[in-house]
Amino acid sequence: MTINILIADDHSLFRDGLKRILNETQDIIVVAEADNGGDALEKMRNCKWDVTLLDINLPDISGLEVLKRLNIDNEKQRVLVLSMYPEDEYAIRSIRSGAAGYLTKDSPTDLLVSVIRRLANGGKYVNPELAEKLFFNPTIELAAPIHTKFSDRELHVFKHIVAGKSLTSIARSLSLSVKTISTYRTRILEKMNMTNNAQLVRYAVLHHLID
Repeated sequence: MTINILIADDHSLFRDGLKRILNETQDIIVVAEADNGGDALEKMRNCKWDVTLLDINLPDISGLEVLKRLNIDNEKQRVLVLSMYPEDEYAIRSIRSGAAGYLTKDSPTDLLVSVIRRLANGGKYVNPELAEKLFFNPTIELAAPIHTKFSDRELHVFKHIVAGKSLTSIARSLSLSVKTISTYRTRILEKMNMTNNAQLVRYAVLHHLID
C-alpha cells in the first residue's frame, strides 16, 4: 500500500528535506504541499490523504486552528503534528484537537517513518514518556506553563507578538481588526501577569517558543 502524504509547513527548505527523505521509502510518497493554514485546511477538506504532516506555527491559520475546524466539520483525518515545540507543552493540545500523533522536528528519521506508517494503519502516537505521564496523571495539563492554557487564537496572536510583528501586521495576517488584536494582546498580558511585549518575548525565549 502506498501512503499518500500532505505536508503543511511554511518553510520550503523543511518541506524539501521531508520530501527527499520520505520519497526514498518504498511505500510513502509526498503528493501535495501547503505553506499556510488556509491552504492546508482547504486541501484537507477536499482531498483524502493517508497522513497529513501539520506544523503548528502556520501563517494566517495555526495548525491547531486547522485541527479545530476539521473537528467541527466532523471530518476524519489522520494528522501527525510535526512541530519544533516541546511535546509536554503542545502534544496534549494537539491530540485533544484531533491529531492522531505528535512528533518534534528533531525526531530521528526512522521514528518519523515508523509513526507515519502507524497512523496510516489507524494507530496513534505520542512520546512514550508523555504517554506514561498522562496515564498516571490525567490532569497533567493543569501544571503546564501558562501559555498552554491559551485559546488557539490567543496562542496564535501571542506567537505573532513575540515574533516582533506589529498589531497592524498581525491583524492583516489573521484577517481581524487592529482593535480585536489589541484586545487579545491585553487578555494575554493579563493572563501572563505581564505589562509589556518585552516580558512576553523573554518568556517565549525561556520556553523555546520562538523560531
